[in-house]
Amino acid sequence: MYDANGKLDKSNLVEAYAPLVKRIAFQLMSKLPASVDVDDLIQNGMMGLLDALGRYEQGLGAQFETYAAQRIRGAMLDGLRENDWLPRSLRRDMRRIESAIHSLEQQFGRQPSETELAAALDMPLEDYQRMLQDARGHQLVYLEDFNRDEDDDYLERHFAQEDSNPLDLLEDADMRRRLVEAIEHLPEREQMVMALYYDEELNLREIGEVLGVTESRVCQLHSQAVARLRACIFEGGAAMPAARKRGRPPKKPAPN
Repeated sequence: MYDANGKLDKSNLVEAYAPLVKRIAFQLMSKLPASVDVDDLIQNGMMGLLDALGRYEQGLGAQFETYAAQRIRGAMLDGLRENDWLPRSLRRDMRRIESAIHSLEQQFGRQPSETELAAALDMPLEDYQRMLQDARGHQLVYLEDFNRDEDDDYLERHFAQEDSNPLDLLEDADMRRRLVEAIEHLPEREQMVMALYYDEELNLREIGEVLGVTESRVCQLHSQAVARLRACIFEGGAAMPAARKRGRPPKKPAPN
């Protein structure tokens, strides 16, 4: 891995770690819309690999691979953030679905079916399912959830300060409790999709084989499950106190 002058041979190293870049790219692709080009991810990942090679000073080996994987994945995510792969119109559509789910849950006292949701949105079932499929990559938590301002944009959500991190929201004890409860109330098939996807780390095609449905159908079920969870967590009430939204822990009530 070193040249005749004792310096790192970057060309050989890039070739050696190129499979790592491709593996990370295809792992990300399983969670992204079909409109994302895997070659773009790989190109950004290679830039991350070069950056890792330029910064790493501890020699190579397993530790370098761990470090490089972080830089590669970070470069890919930065590339996605520069190109909003979930358009504003689609996020707006998903918020409509979340609101419809919440409204029908209040009306029926149970989870609404796809047919009921399509009717509530005044669209054919096929159009509703197409909307779900287009929303592949719809996330449980966005930075905009810290401030539900309709005028915010993608970069404002993703290039925030460290005290506005979605991980803080997910790590909040109350948030975890509500998320667990929401998952328990998902329809059985959507519960299975979430378990196979996040716990067993199967891809959409593999989940489809387990359930006996197409990959596109699994994508629809996943998007709908995420919409149900968001409806429960966000439409059902504020996910966290106002102070928490600014990155600070909520104040304890004064003793009586």
